[in-house]
Amino acid sequence: MVLDAEGQSAGERKPRAARPADEARPKVSRRREVGHTSARSLLATILGEYVLPRDRPVWTSALVEALGMFEIEEKSARQALARTAAEGWLTSERVGRRVRWALTPPGRRLLTEGAERIYSFGNNERQWDGTWLVILVSVPEAKRELRHRLRTQLAWAGFGTPETGVWISPDTRHEAEALTVLKELGLSADAMSFTANYGAVGSEETMVSRAWDLRDVEARYEAFIDEFTGAHPVEGNTVFQAQTRLVHEWRRFPFLDPQLPRMLLPERWSGVQAADLFHRMHGDWHEHAQQRWDRLMEEHSAV
Repeated sequence: MVLDAEGQSAGERKPRAARPADEARPKVSRRREVGHTSARSLLATILGEYVLPRDRPVWTSALVEALGMFEIEEKSARQALARTAAEGWLTSERVGRRVRWALTPPGRRLLTEGAERIYSFGNNERQWDGTWLVILVSVPEAKRELRHRLRTQLAWAGFGTPETGVWISPDTRHEAEALTVLKELGLSADAMSFTANYGAVGSEETMVSRAWDLRDVEARYEAFIDEFTGAHPVEGNTVFQAQTRLVHEWRRFPFLDPQLPRMLLPERWSGVQAADLFHRMHGDWHEHAQQRWDRLMEEHSAV
């Protein structure tokens, strides 16, 4: 589990021709990813952190109780389940008077992709030779939904936009991902791409500041550091809550931080400290949080 703040979906791509109708890619709302904690966004965190690693369905009552630990009321929890299923992430099965939920194959793929990005995020610093990848693509103002989808998906891939219709990335390996996005949105025929070094006009620093709001990203990193520094949950519900909130807050950053080379970032970039904190805390709390989830599953299976 990760783009334009007004965008409606990072994963709202058209199904590939080879996929059956029931294999359509589930929707991912960037607004939920970077905004406040909603029942659906918290449910997505729980699905990725606890349900994904286990190949078995989960009872409604267990998910309702888990969400209840974060002051999500039962009605809101059930609505979140229904809406997440409607988006293609989950499928339900009735067993007597009870209902249990399992990840759909597309939902499992999407959560796996997200987990790989989330848990490796902040660990992959690479050397940069100064080469920029530039994508030129225009979408008429009248096609607002298409503009949102393009902005959401290219931003998720790490691109910034210093000018309307111009997208840049310091990682040329992202060209293939950009091409996939453009093809799925029907924009590849009129788009152009090339690689270049920054020239003598203007400044590279100004271009970067126009393409990405790094001040906002850094402020969010500092808030993350303040929230979790010094946290010492012991066991049971407290460590489950702490681990879930840790992952929930961290998974916003792949949607926000383009992971620019160090030379393009402000001095003493707080993202480095935040990444160290996340990976250390996640490792420290992982075993106890997973054990609490397993006990929760056992308690509700015995009902």
